[in-house]
Amino acid sequence: MHAKTDSEVTSLAPSSPTRSPRRQVYYVQSPSRDSHDGEKTTTSFHSTPVLSPMGSPPHSHSSVGRHSRESSSTRFSGSLKPGSRKISPNDASRNGNRKGEKPWKDCDVIEEEGLLEGEERERGIPRRCYFPLFVLGFFLLFSLFSLILWGASKPMKPKISIKSIKFEQFKIQAGSDSTGVATDMITMNSTLKLTYRNTGTFFGVHVTSSPMDLAYSEVIVASGSIKKFYQSRSSQRSLTIPIMGNKIPLYGSGASLSSSTGTTSLPVPLKLSFVVKSRAYVLGKLVKPKFNRRIECSLTYDPKKLNVAISLKNKCTIH
Repeated sequence: MHAKTDSEVTSLAPSSPTRSPRRQVYYVQSPSRDSHDGEKTTTSFHSTPVLSPMGSPPHSHSSVGRHSRESSSTRFSGSLKPGSRKISPNDASRNGNRKGEKPWKDCDVIEEEGLLEGEERERGIPRRCYFPLFVLGFFLLFSLFSLILWGASKPMKPKISIKSIKFEQFKIQAGSDSTGVATDMITMNSTLKLTYRNTGTFFGVHVTSSPMDLAYSEVIVASGSIKKFYQSRSSQRSLTIPIMGNKIPLYGSGASLSSSTGTTSLPVPLKLSFVVKSRAYVLGKLVKPKFNRRIECSLTYDPKKLNVAISLKNKCTIH
């Protein structure tokens, strides 16, 4: 017996049949059939035993390389935990071809939607801010509208015309005040006529006045007032206001007016002053412009014109 050389072993290997060595078992990785949903990823592995191709003569280096890659992938898969699965693009394509699903495209769509939502959250306004912004915008618009109404109504001041005054009684007599001091007392009755016109085209007004004071030498000898009323838009009315005084002490200022008959024969200068107050409710109580017109009239009582209307045209100033 002598040792065989390498060339002899090489020449004998293909010709002489030898007992095939023990076939090694390899495990081929296959996708799990438990999951039919392309969007869900399972983590299980199924291994299928495949006989080693060692028993058959090698055909090419590519087949050997393929088997070596499969064996290396099988060895790598053996290191994974039970129940886990490694997903590869080939598996995904096979599953998609099997049921017409496109898991990788779905994943891309989900990822793109997530990015879009992230951009909207970064750029857009949070929903919790919508209601405060709506309330703020509403109040701004309402305030602007109210300001426009107020500005439009302010120039529409009422027009007041003082027509005449008539004295029905004018009497001066001796008397005493509440403390017993002797003095001249004056009693008079008169009627004032005026016209009130509301120039507002889209609102009515509530009208009243301050006391109408008729004074002689800084002493108020008679007074009256306008009863509150409502005047509709673009309308007018005539008013008759009684102005009266009963036993008003003059305290020496009426010495020149006193007479034995109780009437005076001299003209008596008088001054009438009052304020007409108007308020409009354009937008409820939110927009309510007011118009105050101060009126002052200078007149003279003539004893010869008792019960005769005295014209006050061009004798009054309205502020």
